[in-house]
Amino acid sequence: MKFRSLLALGKYPSYVVDSYVRFVLQLHWRRQGIKLGDGILWLGKPIISLATGSLISIGEKCLMCSRSSQTALGVNHPVILRTLFAGAELFIGARVRMSGATICAAERVVIGNRCVMGANVMIADTDFHALDPAVRSSPEDARAAAHKPIEIGDDVFIGGNSIILKGVTIGKGAVIGAGSVVTQNVEDRTVVAGNPALRIRVVECGDRISKPGQWL
Repeated sequence: MKFRSLLALGKYPSYVVDSYVRFVLQLHWRRQGIKLGDGILWLGKPIISLATGSLISIGEKCLMCSRSSQTALGVNHPVILRTLFAGAELFIGARVRMSGATICAAERVVIGNRCVMGANVMIADTDFHALDPAVRSSPEDARAAAHKPIEIGDDVFIGGNSIILKGVTIGKGAVIGAGSVVTQNVEDRTVVAGNPALRIRVVECGDRISKPGQWL
């Protein structure tokens, strides 16, 4: 019991937790086969789950915030990155920023470079459960669920509490309004919002949404 208490990271200062993630967990993840780029900034301890025979790859200089005190809106839970089945792939590009995001890949999820995700965004390429109630009550439920790859282009901004569902492609430089549910493709440099998300406007060159590469 005392040993287990020592492992409870919540009792330690944030710098101790962050050092543990950086120097211990990163080594563990790499040994599992997770590909991690250089200079990833971990704020708090995320949840990363790699299914046997699957792939998770995270690019250089990403920011993964799992701690409410270090993001304006706070987070409902740590960053969660999961592959669910053998053969699943989760690719996160370089300089991506996320706070309390959940990303689940049953087949394939690709996130481009310099994307920004507001607090508690959810991205899932699967329905998780079958539509047929007989199957849903069986051991085959998860595998019978519909799934289709998700691809998010470079420089996309996804507002807090938004949900990106299976089969969606989001073009480069697009903006997803806070609290949106995205069920259809979004064109490059297009602003969408709502449930389901609808086109609002186009991002003009003078809008200066971001300065790629300048945040670190």
